[in-house]
Amino acid sequence: MRGATIIGRAIGLLLLTAGPPSTGFAEGALQPYQLVRSLQLVQDSIAAGDHAALPMQAKLLEMVDTRLRAADAEDFKEPKNFRALLVYGMSGGNPVTVEAATSRAEADPQSHAIAKGIIDYLNGRPAKAIEALKPIDPMTLPSDLGAFVALVKGSLLATDEPAEALALLDDARLLSPGTLVEEAALRRSVGIAAAQGDAARFALASTQYVASYLYSPYASQFADSFVSGIITLHMAISQDKLADITAMMDPEREKVIYLRIARRAAIDGLTDLSAFAAARAEQGRNGNNNENDPRAQLYSSLSTVTSGTIDDVRAKLGKIDRSRLSQSDRDLLDAAQAIAGEVVAPPAPLPAQEPGPAAAPKPETETAATDKSDEAGLPPVEGVMSEQPAAEASAPAAMPSEAPAVAAAPPDKSSAASASPTAAAQGSAPAAAPAVASASTDAPVPQPASASAGGLDPHDPTDAVMINTRHQLDLIDQMLGAAPK
Repeated sequence: MRGATIIGRAIGLLLLTAGPPSTGFAEGALQPYQLVRSLQLVQDSIAAGDHAALPMQAKLLEMVDTRLRAADAEDFKEPKNFRALLVYGMSGGNPVTVEAATSRAEADPQSHAIAKGIIDYLNGRPAKAIEALKPIDPMTLPSDLGAFVALVKGSLLATDEPAEALALLDDARLLSPGTLVEEAALRRSVGIAAAQGDAARFALASTQYVASYLYSPYASQFADSFVSGIITLHMAISQDKLADITAMMDPEREKVIYLRIARRAAIDGLTDLSAFAAARAEQGRNGNNNENDPRAQLYSSLSTVTSGTIDDVRAKLGKIDRSRLSQSDRDLLDAAQAIAGEVVAPPAPLPAQEPGPAAAPKPETETAATDKSDEAGLPPVEGVMSEQPAAEASAPAAMPSEAPAVAAAPPDKSSAASASPTAAAQGSAPAAAPAVASASTDAPVPQPASASAGGLDPHDPTDAVMINTRHQLDLIDQMLGAAPK
């Protein structure tokens, strides 16, 4: 009902401006603050999920721009009109119009300082915008203006002063609940909390966003921050808490979120999280089984590609319908199949070595000490995939430039993984092999070219197996390091 009232009011404004004879009179008869208030009502409706109001927002922005270009100093003697000018700028308005109108307006020094900060913000000069807005306390301003100023300041300080940024975003929500301002503040809080490692704040903001703004056209940006945050905070966010948050989503969005988490977790080597997310994506909800989704099949296979059930994994990978995968996922499938082939491939024969000159016999005590050092320095086999969590950048500052949501995850742009183990070993982003510290406290001694890290002897049968195993694991790490993320 409220949404219908908002749209009805906006349509009435459009009808007032319809028709060439009355256009100038109607737009002149409406004060800037009246037009901007109608714009805000439409934007709040959009934040609540009314995507049909998007064309109305574009039309109202055009109407406000025309009215403000025609406004003179007399119009801006009304404080509400000057505040409306500033709100228009922070609602997606034209910075040229804001700057030109500000130059004609007579206002108090604080209002002009806010205008300068907003103009710098809109023109991509964050340092100057921060300097201009630093002394401004949003809580002392009228709520319609204060909410936007708090949102802008919070966005500008997100990188350098994240704690202050979160406090400002809370102020924005307090001053403007249930609006597009609150939607943007919550969405940005999710990314900042993840970057700060604040799992409690991340979970709370995510829960609040899903409860109120899941159908916003900007929800895809929340999904990006949410998936990235789950990967970054995987040690602090339990699977039960993750399930609680996703249970508030509709089944299709929940599936897409779990698929994206499974993919990122598998590539970053978080096998437990990847297996959990892939299983939840396959299980679906309310009897909706997604086992035939090739993405779920692929991501669940990635979490077990180096396990003892490798033959089953290879068979499962072979049955995946490649035609239903995106190009980046087809590349990932190729990498997974290559990895599985490497795991079961027989060890490569070691190159024949020319017998070297006989070494002088060591004293018995020195020989015993060396043998003990070698045994102590022999490390266990490292994990197959190294952990590489990554926190994504916060959402763009200006709300109007934020792209509407899409039904599924956006295509990846990363480079494709090579299907050949040799090519993967030469990839542009190989994972670093784990370094092995020497147990000896003496100065390092140069090793022969045929020796492996850790002082292993390729001529010794046991050491040869260990060297080959490490080589296999290095290849797997390099393949996954080059796989698209």
